[in-house]
Amino acid sequence: MSTELETEADVERRRGGRMVSGARTRRAASSSRLFLYKTWEAFRIALGSLRASKLRTGLTLVGVVVGVAAVIAVVTIIKGLDKTVASTFSSQGSTVFTVSKRPQVITSREDFIRFNRRRDVTEEDAAAITRLCTACWRTGIAANAAATIKHGDQSAQNVRVRGLTLSMFAIEDTDVVAGRPWIEAEESSARNVAVVGADVIDNLFGGALPEQVIGQQLRIEGGTYEIIGVAERLGKIFGFSRDNFVQIPFPTFKKNFNARESLIVFVQVPDDNGMVAAQDTARSIMRNRRGKTFDEEDDGFALETQDVFIDLYKSATANIYIVTIGVAAVSLVVGGIVVMNIMLVSVTERTKEIGVRKAVGASRKDVLLQFLIEAVVLTGIGGALGVVFGFALAFALSLAMNFPLLFSAGSAVLGVTVSSAVGIASGLWPAWKAASLDPIEALRAE
Repeated sequence: MSTELETEADVERRRGGRMVSGARTRRAASSSRLFLYKTWEAFRIALGSLRASKLRTGLTLVGVVVGVAAVIAVVTIIKGLDKTVASTFSSQGSTVFTVSKRPQVITSREDFIRFNRRRDVTEEDAAAITRLCTACWRTGIAANAAATIKHGDQSAQNVRVRGLTLSMFAIEDTDVVAGRPWIEAEESSARNVAVVGADVIDNLFGGALPEQVIGQQLRIEGGTYEIIGVAERLGKIFGFSRDNFVQIPFPTFKKNFNARESLIVFVQVPDDNGMVAAQDTARSIMRNRRGKTFDEEDDGFALETQDVFIDLYKSATANIYIVTIGVAAVSLVVGGIVVMNIMLVSVTERTKEIGVRKAVGASRKDVLLQFLIEAVVLTGIGGALGVVFGFALAFALSLAMNFPLLFSAGSAVLGVTVSSAVGIASGLWPAWKAASLDPIEALRAE
C-alpha cells in the first residue's frame, strides 16, 4: 500500500514538473514574440522618422556612402591589381624555373658586383642539365639584347631582341596569333626569321593586322629578318609594355649579335609535384660543374622561379595597401561622426515624443532599441548604396587602367557589416541619452 502511495506521489511530482516546464516554455516563446514585435515596431518607427526628414537623411547618408564606396573601390582595385601581377609574373605557371648568372632581382650595388664575378652560364651548362636531369621535362635557352629595328622609313629604339631555342615557345606558352614559330631546320641553319610582338606592328607598320605583316622584312643591327609570326598581345604592367620584342632563333642570335653575355636556362617539369626534385638535381649539376664543395654557401649561379617577382611586389606594396585602405576608412569614420551628430539632434528634437512613450509604458530598453535601430537602418542603407557606388567606381577605374575587375561578395558583405557596426557605435550614445531621459522632464520640453 505504501509503495502504491509513493508511486502516485512520484507521478504527481512528474506531472507538476511537466506543468512547470511547459509554463517556462510558453513564457520563453511569449518573450521571444514580444521582443520580435518590439524590434519590428522600432524598425517601423525608425523608417517613418527617416522618411519624415528626407533632406537630413540624404545628407547624412552621403558621409556613409562615400566612406563605404571608398573602401569597397580600394579593396576591389587591389584584388584586380594583385591578380594582374600574379598572372603576369606566373605566366609560365608553377612548373618552370630558371638558371642564370645573376638573380632577376638585385637590391644593392655590392650584390651586383659580387654576382658579376660569377662564371657565365653557357650552352654547355644547359646541355648538362638536359642530359643529366632526369626529373626535368623541357629545357630552353634565352639570350637578350636591346637594338634599334627598322622597316622602310620607320624605326623603333630599345626593342628587346631575344634569341631563343624552339623549346621556349612551349615553355613560355607563347601564343602565335598569326603566322607560325620557326621550325627546327630554320633554327639549326640560323635563318634570319623572327616572331614579333604587337608593339612592333604598331610602331613600324601603322597598326596593321597581324596577318598583313607576315612575310615583311625587318632590319636589325644591319641584318634583314623575315617576319614569320606575330605573338599574342600581352598588354602593359605598371606602364611597361610586354609586347615590345623580337624573337629570333638562338643560333641566329649568336651569329648576328656576337653575344658574349651569360645565358638564361629555362627548365620545365611535367607538374609542380616534381619541382623540388628537379631543382635539387639541377642545382647539384651546376654546383658540380663549378667545383663547389658542400661547405660553400654560394652556388655560383641563381636558381629561381617567377615567384621572386610576386614576392618583391607583395613586399613593396603591402604597406602602401594598408595606408590606402586606412585613408579610405577615415571617410567612413567621418560618416559615423555625422550619424552620431544627427542622432543627437534627433533626440533633442523628439524629447517630448520620448516622454510620451515613457509615460504610456515604454521602458528604457524600448527607447534604447528604437534609436539604436534607427542609426543602424540609416548606416545600413548607406552601406548598401556605398557598395553599389564602390563597385561602379572600381569598374570605371579598371577600364581606365586596363586590368581585370574582381567583384567579391565578401567585399559587399564587409561594406554593409562595417557600416552597420559604425551605426551601432555612432548610435549607442544618442540612444543611451534618449533612454535616460526623465519622462516628466521630457514632457515639459518644447
